[in-house]
Amino acid sequence: MDAADSLNEEAARQIVELGNELADRHPDADLWSIADGLLAGAIHWWLYANQPCSDISCEECAPVCTASLRMHQLRTLLAEYAESSEYYHSPNDQDVARA
Repeated sequence: MDAADSLNEEAARQIVELGNELADRHPDADLWSIADGLLAGAIHWWLYANQPCSDISCEECAPVCTASLRMHQLRTLLAEYAESSEYYHSPNDQDVARA
């Protein structure tokens, strides 16, 4: 695992730990509200961190050089991370076969 992957894993782990900590400190809180707040913060940070530089011909920034392209990148990552999560499928999903 390279340094970037390691940092990605650490950031994800810390977000999960923060969610668990908030849920523990606020046992009556709606878990969806906590999750929504964590997601809003993560999206805000991602958009901040993925702003293009001032060089309009920068090849490195080309995939995120417009708001629309940044949203496309974000949606792609969202699908990738969601589908690779152990929680992507739930035993209570409406489309789960039941015998």
